[in-house]
Amino acid sequence: MILKFDQTDRRILTFPAVHPCEGISPATLLSSLIDLSQNICNYQSKLFATQRKNARETIRQIGLLLLFFEEIRDRGLVLSDSALLCFSELHHAFQKVQFLLEDCTREGARLWILMKCQLVATHFRAPIREIATALDVLPLNLIDVGGEVKELVGLIAKQARKGKFEPDPVDEWASKQVFSVLDHFPMGVEPDSSLMKRVLDNLEIRNWNDCNKEIKFLEEQIGFQCSDCDEREVPFLSSLLGLMSYCRGVIFETWNNRNNDQSDARHSIEALSCINREDFRCPISLELMTDPVTVSTGQTYDRSSIERWLKAGNMTCPKTGERLTSTELVPNTTLRKLIQQFFAEVGICASKSGSRSRDVARTISPGSPAAAEAMKFLSGFLATRLVSGSSEQKTKAAYEIRLLAKSNIFNRSCLIEAGTILPLINLLSSSLDRHTQETALSALLKLSKHTCGKKEMIESGGLKPILAVLKRGLSLEAKQMAAATIFYLASVKSYGKLIGETPEVVPALVELIKDGTTCGKKNGVVAIFGLLLHPANHQRVLASGSVPLLMDILSSSNNIELIADSLAVLAIIAESVDGTLTILQTSALSTIPRILRSLPSRTAREYCVTVLLSLCKNGGAEAIAILAKDHNLMSSLYSLLTDGTSHGSSKARALIRILHKFHGTSSSGMTASAVPCERPVHVR
Repeated sequence: MILKFDQTDRRILTFPAVHPCEGISPATLLSSLIDLSQNICNYQSKLFATQRKNARETIRQIGLLLLFFEEIRDRGLVLSDSALLCFSELHHAFQKVQFLLEDCTREGARLWILMKCQLVATHFRAPIREIATALDVLPLNLIDVGGEVKELVGLIAKQARKGKFEPDPVDEWASKQVFSVLDHFPMGVEPDSSLMKRVLDNLEIRNWNDCNKEIKFLEEQIGFQCSDCDEREVPFLSSLLGLMSYCRGVIFETWNNRNNDQSDARHSIEALSCINREDFRCPISLELMTDPVTVSTGQTYDRSSIERWLKAGNMTCPKTGERLTSTELVPNTTLRKLIQQFFAEVGICASKSGSRSRDVARTISPGSPAAAEAMKFLSGFLATRLVSGSSEQKTKAAYEIRLLAKSNIFNRSCLIEAGTILPLINLLSSSLDRHTQETALSALLKLSKHTCGKKEMIESGGLKPILAVLKRGLSLEAKQMAAATIFYLASVKSYGKLIGETPEVVPALVELIKDGTTCGKKNGVVAIFGLLLHPANHQRVLASGSVPLLMDILSSSNNIELIADSLAVLAIIAESVDGTLTILQTSALSTIPRILRSLPSRTAREYCVTVLLSLCKNGGAEAIAILAKDHNLMSSLYSLLTDGTSHGSSKARALIRILHKFHGTSSSGMTASAVPCERPVHVR
């Protein structure tokens, strides 16, 4: 049996070769050796940006051995046990060679292979020495092949023993130049562009797309190392990532990705949910919070972290430095609900969230000093391009910012400090074509996730052009991004109030919910959710006619996330009596119990219970009576008692008590109106 590996699971420069099992038939082993040899020979036609000489010599030697194997097969020769043992060793070595050739020709890995040129040369040398050893002990005299073939095998064995397999001189030169650039970055020295172009030309990295592939590969490797808890190479990988990001932005000014980006932008439009994991980190521990509490300054921390802070004798707010007027810790129930929803949807336990949050936390600081300086240089360059570049250069700079700020907190801070937000706002305001508008807004959306980005955006007058896109954007995608940006801006209390007071905002979001794609509807719903976190906006949302639209979504949508988000908004609306009145004018008392029974999402079901509980508390006995007639409701509530979160279970328990009390009073002959409630209302 010959084991095969899924190449997608193999880390670069690892060689999980295995020996064929002892019971393998000679014919199967020989056939597999021939297949392996042919696969290796096929690499002759592939591009080797580095290790050209070593790869060429390795392929040549194995190509000659292929002739030997084919003659044995064609003659139908019987092999001795000792020959089979040698062939098994050759098979093992050939597997390593194939892995190595695959890595050397891997798309996006050219710079990494260059910087590992000494190690890669060693990896070429090792299997070739294994081949030499196997050929030395091969009982060639017992194999009935022609004399010329035997001489050829002997010659290959000799060459394999003596082959040097050193890095190519041009590779050594190029790697030294890169190391020099990385050493000079922390000293504040920018790379010589002409020198870097020579290095990149040597690697056949000759355009924006080629450079972007290298960046994606390096990002992938950093992710692998962090997930494997082996971060020894992360600083070096981060330095290379910083360099290639710099090269993509500065050296490759000709942007050959624009056409491809049109479709890429469509697929990468940010679909929000009522949860954003970056907002869930405790400012002290940088871990996802499990029990968020708010101190007297209005800042929120994880309870365990802030309690340790206070027990240490500190009486100031860790984030603002203000003196705490009291040590009271007020539970942030809204944020806790969102965090629980996030944990439920991604299927992780809150107690195991730490490792997940480190993926975000590690981007707060640069991976290395070289990466930090490269990013600062690049940010300054992009800010200048946004101010004084041509129209094409401005759009390209905005696209670079979008990529850099997508998932890296340090990059966002550098770009904001470099002054990119105001020129991005100006680009958005003056954009006359769809592509520029989407690109500028996408960049602003990514930067709005940073605290300083929100502040800079509002103070620079960014709200007006963002709202203009929300209302009259040149594409649905642009409107969706505008809604997402509003959501992030509204997460700051004062900005949420300011946005809510702008008359056009809520109606424009309602229009997006009404006419948008599923992604657009989600972003519109979540933006309204963000506004509702500020009580002053409740009446505006109610007056906008959003409740009937949300109920339409519950009745007609098949998208579970959109339904859950709509229920999250209804849960906040239902907390007030006016909100309950508005909801009860719809079919909520029949629709929401149906969703509670049918949806697999635990989060959506818990929101259903939250809405129903508020409707009972604020809607009076008539609302309770309607729910009490639904004989299937109680089983759904009991189900949440066992498989719901602690928060969801407590809500379900409270609703069960209300329904039991109603049934008890009904059976004792009391009228429905005798059931305690805050305010009886007429419902459908």
